[in-house]
Amino acid sequence: MRQRLSRWGEWLRARWLEAVMVVGLLGIVAWFGNVAYGFLPKPPPTPTPLVGQFDGLAAYRHVLMQTDLGPRPTGSEANRKTGDYISERLKATGWQVEEQPFIYQGVQGRNIIGRAGAGPVIIVGAHYDTRRRADNDPDPQQRNEPVLGANDGASGVAVLLELARSLDKRKLKNEVWLVFFDAEDNGGLDGWEFIAGSRYMAQNLTVLPKAVIIVDMIGDADQQIYKEYNSSSALQAQLWEIAARLGYGPFFLPIYKWAIIDDHTPFLQRGIPAAVIIDFDYPYWHTTHDTPDKLAPLSLERVGRVIKTFLETQGVQ
Repeated sequence: MRQRLSRWGEWLRARWLEAVMVVGLLGIVAWFGNVAYGFLPKPPPTPTPLVGQFDGLAAYRHVLMQTDLGPRPTGSEANRKTGDYISERLKATGWQVEEQPFIYQGVQGRNIIGRAGAGPVIIVGAHYDTRRRADNDPDPQQRNEPVLGANDGASGVAVLLELARSLDKRKLKNEVWLVFFDAEDNGGLDGWEFIAGSRYMAQNLTVLPKAVIIVDMIGDADQQIYKEYNSSSALQAQLWEIAARLGYGPFFLPIYKWAIIDDHTPFLQRGIPAAVIIDFDYPYWHTTHDTPDKLAPLSLERVGRVIKTFLETQGVQ
């Protein structure tokens, strides 16, 4: 019996020693794992944009927020969500927000206005709707597909939203309205005209702005912004002079190239000085290929910094 107990005790001691060794090895492995993890590269945190500085990466994130919703034609659920997102961002950055609903061709549209500053009014505008059909697509089979509108829509909105964050309201020379127009981009489809939202606003103004600056299709990585024939020459000259002073001459080309109907047109028709900043040399216009990979944060940043400088240092009286 004692021999059996002795053998049993030896067996238990052996198992206990094995257990201790296993636990010890596991502890060593865990320790090495923790040490090794300390040397692994960590994912970089999302950078916080600097106060008072227009940040192209922050603007680009606004492009992605919009395109993640998909195509955003007037009257669609994605369009409504985009408008709500714009209103929320304006309020979060301290702008007074007003919405201007309207009906066009039986479809509900909505212009969104953020206000800040004091004095004569300047409108800085962009459209947030996208085209229902990619009728300019090189593939005929894709021409009934909707346009995602990364550049034609989202880029201008992105610049305005980053302006809302980065503008120093104490430096504004004017009362600034950041205006997001609906129903701009479906002209020629199903009996629609272009620029319905901006036309509605221009026809229903109770205060006449001193100037209107429209930003459209400005995110192209291959940025080439030419002067536009219909724009007010004095206002356009101010903007291009600022661009040259900031070192953006190779991108803001002091050459007239296009005559364009855009959201500045209804204000020009009312005798209000207006200009459009647009890069119309964009091969993906009204195609299914107007996607975020064609854009560059620096392109957004250049346009944003030109407008920010204008609003904070010059303005109009």
